[in-house]
Amino acid sequence: MYPAAEKRFIRINKITIFVLFIVIAAGGIVRSTGSGMGCPDWPKCFNRIIPPTDVSQLPQGYEQHYVEGRIKKNERFANMIEFFGYKNLADQIRHDESILIHEEFNAAKTWTEYVNRLAGVTAGFCMLFTAFYSFTYWKKKKAIAIWSVLNLIVVVIQAWLGSIVVSTNLTPWVITIHMLLALVIVCISIHTYYWATTLRNGSILKAGIPKGLKLITLGSIVLLVIQVVYGTEVREIIDHLKQTDIMRSEWIDSIGLNYHIHRILAYLTLAITVFLFLKVKSLNIQNSVQYKYALISFVLVCIQMLSGIILARFHVPAVAQTVHLVVASLFVGAQYYLLLLLNAPKPVLVED
Repeated sequence: MYPAAEKRFIRINKITIFVLFIVIAAGGIVRSTGSGMGCPDWPKCFNRIIPPTDVSQLPQGYEQHYVEGRIKKNERFANMIEFFGYKNLADQIRHDESILIHEEFNAAKTWTEYVNRLAGVTAGFCMLFTAFYSFTYWKKKKAIAIWSVLNLIVVVIQAWLGSIVVSTNLTPWVITIHMLLALVIVCISIHTYYWATTLRNGSILKAGIPKGLKLITLGSIVLLVIQVVYGTEVREIIDHLKQTDIMRSEWIDSIGLNYHIHRILAYLTLAITVFLFLKVKSLNIQNSVQYKYALISFVLVCIQMLSGIILARFHVPAVAQTVHLVVASLFVGAQYYLLLLLNAPKPVLVED
């Protein structure tokens, strides 16, 4: 059904989506293990391609060297933020004394962060190949090539932002933007995959799906993204609480309003996802891709709720934190693909 060049693009695009979720999972493990500053510089780790395994392998006076490097990079970042009118944020970065605090070397944390970076590099190469092969669609559907190239540019921005996360010593709002940008990259990859697969295969899309169902799905995604934002803020507060004398059993009660909003949004998301699943099921298209992803979304939201309950009831275990983050990103991807699949069928491209 698909020419060889198009099959190649679809295959690498699918692999890219898979690798992107691995990167998000690796990032979640880094956050839950507190390994974000395991490598104090970027893109190398302790100025080495292969990171050290023992403190004896580190150069003399390395702590001050990397602190000075972060200060210079943050000054450039602050100047850029100030140029766009965010003077207060720029001043916060310039006067953030936590940037001057160097974390002691820990081989496990260093290698956890290093593996995360290797996953990111792998994703970058996958995006590069995806962009290169996307030009096979230049005459048939330019949007696939244009968005694939734009996504590659966004990945470069994401890599730069990752360096800022390190240089600002894990500044909370920078981490939030980093997470949201990762979801944008995933959704663009999903969209180009959708365009490529439906271009010649009209049987994927189904007629007779109510337009209101697509609007509800869109509303669900918007709600989900807001929930993710509040979730990252809750996570940032927990990271701060780790540095205090507050007992782990009291962390949830110490979070405040952000946690309650996040929980309310979670229940609303659950209700809408269940409703969407039941509506798609009522259309009698059980063998369709639409039903499959409605079911996947339903299963993911249940796992997400369960991991959230475990986080609240068992004093925020690290494993549940990682599961909660990864499932949330999978849920966004599944919901977004479902949104696209609810489109009405269009005339397909005739075989060349």
